[in-house]
Amino acid sequence: MKYLIVGLGNIGNEYAETRHNIGFKILDALAEASNISFSTERYGDIARMRLKNRQLTLLKPSTYMNLSGNAVRYWKEKEGIDLNNILVIVDDIALPFGAIRIKPSGSDAGHNGLKNIAQMLGTQAYPRLRFGIGNDFPRGCQIDYVLGNFTPEQQETLPSRIEVADDAVKSFCLAGINLTMNTFNNK
Repeated sequence: MKYLIVGLGNIGNEYAETRHNIGFKILDALAEASNISFSTERYGDIARMRLKNRQLTLLKPSTYMNLSGNAVRYWKEKEGIDLNNILVIVDDIALPFGAIRIKPSGSDAGHNGLKNIAQMLGTQAYPRLRFGIGNDFPRGCQIDYVLGNFTPEQQETLPSRIEVADDAVKSFCLAGINLTMNTFNNK
């Protein structure tokens, strides 16, 4: 079985440590723990790994966040991956820092990356893992917040929260979305 695991983020060093790039950070940690590395290919950085009898393609789109759908659609079609075997990892300001919510489908909740993916796939019915980044910002400062860095306190606990997210990705591929939701949502 083939899976496409997509971590959303923005390319460029100025965005590397921002909250909006948590999808990239989660995939980087998964690749590092699996002793694999990314290579630059069409529409993004790609790493391939096996997880038992599953083939995973990890994708960090090289398009900006609001054009992520181009990369997702291309790699879905190129690899022949079923829509239900795509998992998009995204930051979410509606969740407290480090919280994880896995859903089989849903709205874009104002997230431009998810909005573009839905447009390019022609549906919102694709699995996603939302990683909470919190919403501790004054009214009107959302963009500065998501494009800002994690606080020192958050940076201290971020590795353990990323590890939980990586475990959820593996569970999604091995056990399916329902068991993964029951195990990891609210964890």
